Amino acid sequence: MIEVAGLGRDFVDGARRLTVLDGIDLAIADGELLAVTGPSGSGKSTLLALIAGLDRPTRGTVVVDGQDLAAMSEDQLARFRGRNLGFVFQSFQLIPTLTALENVRVPAELAGDFAVARRAGDLLERVGLADRAGHYPAQLSGGEMQRVALARASLTRPRILLADEPTGNLDSASGALVLDLLLELNRSSTVVLVTHNPDIAGRAGREVRLRDGRIAEIAARGGA
Repeated sequence: MIEVAGLGRDFVDGARRLTVLDGIDLAIADGELLAVTGPSGSGKSTLLALIAGLDRPTRGTVVVDGQDLAAMSEDQLARFRGRNLGFVFQSFQLIPTLTALENVRVPAELAGDFAVARRAGDLLERVGLADRAGHYPAQLSGGEMQRVALARASLTRPRILLADEPTGNLDSASGALVLDLLLELNRSSTVVLVTHNPDIAGRAGREVRLRDGRIAEIAARGGA
């Protein structure tokens, strides 16, 4: 489903070049649940952004479902993401002028699929936020916004779900709800998630450990 080869990403600040990822080779199978772990600054979020086509690599290739992302224009990438990808941002990226329920509905409404949009309330209930459906992002805690973002990303049951620290701001009870939803989504979607939580990493089929922008280890885990 996802193949990256020789992947590298550099950032230039004046005369200084910072290499965030270097020489990443990774194949992710259709239907896999993959955890990406590593210390802060190891390149985890950058890797997710490159897989999603939200950033362009300095070198190497990203192929998703047989499509070379480098060969697509920005408009083509946007359409491809809309059809195939769900993304849970670490910074949530909720629309401040929409309620929680309206935020969850956005992907389906953009696609014109109003039947799917009606699932939004059920998903908010699944993540324990049925009573917050009418609240705006400014009225929600960080953990509540994170759960709204996950519900939004999963609404259309995308073929690939990418999640950046989906339980990072959650208490144990809310984290368990989110993990249950991720595992349910994995029945029909390939799921790649960045996490610092060893319990969540242990539920994945494989764990990719990054260090200093490179793959330090790929460990087979017990899975769900």
